Amino acid sequence: MNKKTFAVDIDGTITENGGGRIHLDALESLRRLTNMGHDVIYVTGRSSVEAYLLSVFGGTKKIAVGENGGCIAMDADDHILLGNIEECNKAFELIKNSIDGVEKKPVFPRLTEVVLERTFDLDDARKILSEHDLDVNLSDSQYAIHINSKGIDKGTGFTELMNKFNIMKDDVIAIGDSATDVPLFKVAKTSIALGNASDLVRSEATMTVSASSGDGVLEALDKLAPKLSEI
Repeated sequence: MNKKTFAVDIDGTITENGGGRIHLDALESLRRLTNMGHDVIYVTGRSSVEAYLLSVFGGTKKIAVGENGGCIAMDADDHILLGNIEECNKAFELIKNSIDGVEKKPVFPRLTEVVLERTFDLDDARKILSEHDLDVNLSDSQYAIHINSKGIDKGTGFTELMNKFNIMKDDVIAIGDSATDVPLFKVAKTSIALGNASDLVRSEATMTVSASSGDGVLEALDKLAPKLSEI
């Protein structure tokens, strides 16, 4: 069997609502892929600890890429840090002092990024950071606004794992719904945008489905099933 590696977003992809409740049928399908011999790795804007715990209790591969590529959890106490949180904190202080309504979002502790509430204009913040030549990126996951070190995204984070474990692009299938998943799509041969994805995100995927979130994952895996049974 030619093993495939599924790089799967969490929020808006295998959740049922904005509160993060997992779509259990989608989780069962991902566990079934694991039992077939494929790898399922979560690649998320949440902390790598949250994603790692989901992999443990959900029965998929016990590795996770969190913080939009900035932090990889290899084990409960083994993290690879790709981003620089000091740069991100500096950017946060600048935009907080320049724009009204900029507040941190209550989240699990981060090691490489700053997570903000979606309460301000992203373009205004980007303009301010550009004027001060700060080496960071701002992105909107629809769950929150994230400040990451420049060059850090889900694609670079997952590429680190691809290099570490000799995973070929032809064997990667990425599934997601937001703009933060587009860099991940670019390092996968097959990329799937769900029904709740924007037109821009859907245009960047090699495959789209009509159903949203967890139901969309089920639709995507149904479409892939004939190919997976051949490998």
